[in-house]
Amino acid sequence: MCERYIQLEVTDGNDLGPALKSVDLVIPALENQTTLVYLDQWTRANGIAFAFDPAAYAITSSKVESNHLFTNLGLSIPTPWPACGLPVIAKPSLGSGSHKVTVFNETHSLQHHIKESNEEWVIQEFVQGPSYSLEIIGIPDQYIPLTVTDLRMDAGYDCKRVMAPTDLPQSLISDFEYVSISLARALSLKGLMDIEVILHQNTLKILEVDARLPSQTPTAVYWSTGLNMLKLVGELFLNRPVQRRTGAAPPRGVVYEHIQVSPNVLEVAGEHIMSGTDALRVEHDFFGADEAITNYAPGRNNWVATLIIAEPDRRSAWLKRNTIISEIRQHLKLDGYRDSSPGQINREEMT
Repeated sequence: MCERYIQLEVTDGNDLGPALKSVDLVIPALENQTTLVYLDQWTRANGIAFAFDPAAYAITSSKVESNHLFTNLGLSIPTPWPACGLPVIAKPSLGSGSHKVTVFNETHSLQHHIKESNEEWVIQEFVQGPSYSLEIIGIPDQYIPLTVTDLRMDAGYDCKRVMAPTDLPQSLISDFEYVSISLARALSLKGLMDIEVILHQNTLKILEVDARLPSQTPTAVYWSTGLNMLKLVGELFLNRPVQRRTGAAPPRGVVYEHIQVSPNVLEVAGEHIMSGTDALRVEHDFFGADEAITNYAPGRNNWVATLIIAEPDRRSAWLKRNTIISEIRQHLKLDGYRDSSPGQINREEMT
């Protein structure tokens, strides 16, 4: 999928030098701390722009440190255990995504889980509601909130679908932008940051913040608004003016979704299904989807795809999405359909 692919040991200067000697900018798309530290040092020594904020990342990569920041700023978060009742959700402090995220309905099972683990945990009340994401970019005193997107999770709390434009009312969008600017200022952010919240009882509660390039929302935002987050990040770190577009056409409706096909079943699932697969490539007009990232081949019984569907408005995009799912199922004669959500069993029909 890359224009040029190089396999190397990133923390070996002898490997890294020949690969990066002619580049102007490095944008990391990983979370390995050792590698990030080395890249930061190497790019500084070689006068190459590195689109990364180590100080902000050091705080946001830890859910414990992030929650301290939220509390100090007086921002709304799910009530921490044991001040809350059951059920609770336990998340490892380090790492992103849904890895090891678990809901507990009993105190003794929660205590046993923590006792048997050598990790640091964040434990909070389990709140239900729709999730939303917002990116903010800039340097101190010059922050630009970008576009809110709607997130949908699978049963394992991994993001399975991103939709745009958001269904949040403008008053809550303004609240979300205020929170994002407050966090960026507190971190003295230089770069791009992603904030995820959940809407519970008409209040946006912060779930996490990551001072890094997010993996899914940039594509949905690009197809909806034409806003290219990679371009904005590049302009910022190459010391060029970064401006949010104004006067543009209304945002298009976009559905960005992951599917996994196995014998007789199509399942909508989180981003984890895309990792570790073989021969991914970009396909245009994939069963009617505008674009897809997939390893599908005729006759193959097991494959995955990230579908990107765009229409003039969100409702039209969703109806087109349903048509595409039906087309895939009919073409491949797939009787089963699963689309799970947190706290729900798999749904066997489309809505």
